[in-house]
Amino acid sequence: MIVNSLSLCYHNKLILAPMVRVGTLPMRLLALDYGADIVYCEELIDLKMLQCKRVVNEVLSTVDFVAPDDRVVFRTCKREQNRVVFQMGTSDAERALAVARLVENDVAGIDVNMGCPKEYSTKGGMGAALLSDPDKIEKILSTLVKGTCRPVTCKIRILPSLEDTLSLVKRIERTGIAAIAVHGRKREERPQHPVNCETIKAIAETLSIPVIANGGSHDHILDYLDIEDFRQATAASSVMVARAAMWNPSIFCKEGLRPLEEVMQKYIRYAVQYENHYTNTKYCLCQMLREQLESPQGKLLHAAQSSREICEAFGLGAFYEETTRELDSRRAELLARTPEEAGEPVEDTSSVIKMAVKFDRRAYLPQITPKMCLLEWCRRENLAQPVYETVQRPLDRLFCSVVTVAEQKYQSTLWDKSKKLAEQAAAIVCLRSQGLPEGRLGEESPSFHKRKREVPDQDSGGPRAQEPAIPGELCKKPFVTVGSGKESPLEGW
Repeated sequence: MIVNSLSLCYHNKLILAPMVRVGTLPMRLLALDYGADIVYCEELIDLKMLQCKRVVNEVLSTVDFVAPDDRVVFRTCKREQNRVVFQMGTSDAERALAVARLVENDVAGIDVNMGCPKEYSTKGGMGAALLSDPDKIEKILSTLVKGTCRPVTCKIRILPSLEDTLSLVKRIERTGIAAIAVHGRKREERPQHPVNCETIKAIAETLSIPVIANGGSHDHILDYLDIEDFRQATAASSVMVARAAMWNPSIFCKEGLRPLEEVMQKYIRYAVQYENHYTNTKYCLCQMLREQLESPQGKLLHAAQSSREICEAFGLGAFYEETTRELDSRRAELLARTPEEAGEPVEDTSSVIKMAVKFDRRAYLPQITPKMCLLEWCRRENLAQPVYETVQRPLDRLFCSVVTVAEQKYQSTLWDKSKKLAEQAAAIVCLRSQGLPEGRLGEESPSFHKRKREVPDQDSGGPRAQEPAIPGELCKKPFVTVGSGKESPLEGW
């Protein structure tokens, strides 16, 4: 086991709370910029993490934990390595330990969520559901303390009675954890209910380990000075801030809150630099705008369907173009190797018709795609359905597809971020080489024969919360074959 010489201290700290969909890398880095001492990632479920592979992303200089569907579940970087705490959702000691060992060399601490009251957490016996099973709590925490090289903490809610709450936290302390975060509300209570500072104070006066006070955003914390007032009211060692930091991460700034426009622009820059998925970026910006969502800028944000459009809405279009060029340049440098190293095809492809094209949904008619146009043309001409062969390049996880129509192969020379986009690009090459309509705006709307509904392509709209990862080490085989097969009538919708 690797022993970390830097032990995370939980005394007198300002902490960004774990928040689902909010606590991704851009928000954590922004909180550190504004003065947070420790940042928690969003709760990540043990079963999902155990499916992940640790990947060094040489383009972004990050470490990514990538699911089998290529979704980046957790992304971190050197900047936060000694200050990020990994929070997991778990109900099993052995799974918890396996996750801790998977991430322990890339984070500063391990935390178990025992306070989330939402159904997605409690239905699996996780989160606040653990509060009714002290034996399981003890087993999970004891197993982690003994089995991982990082400090272990947990985050709980208070129980209906003070006596039961104190009994539970004493038992938790005996497991050897480094600190305990306490949200001063009961499981059934929500933000509109007042936070119970007195119970947090009683816990702090009872335990010898650091107590981290949480839950003050609604009633107590509006600016930086309020954080210290909340700490004193609860007698806690440290304060963990959730919603007040989500609304404006500069809550941690000693000099006071920064203008929201400045904060959002800094957030967007991090999101682009670390290829945060635009839907996550959009969600976090909406939490910051709040009552300004109906403003002209808020409406532009609401309409944005890509990171580029988000940047344009905030006057950062040039920054987006420059940053993406830099990232593409880094990828090109990494790919400037032998064909085997770079994951390029080594077989003869001289017979393949190629063009440098990409599929941009905005340039096409609603509900019409090149794949649909190609399929319909093949039917009219009594040709076999198009067959797509798609591969994924291990170095940067990008996709390329070759479509075969009437024994001729067609391929775009530009690699794409998803299997679906790569297949659409291949279809475009075929259609353009034949002089056929492809469904672009301004073209005559193609007519389609109605056919029996078949199972749609599962790749479109798949659960990708982050951009695909870029591994730092090559796989043994130069390509990962993603799939091949005949086109189905609804593919491309």
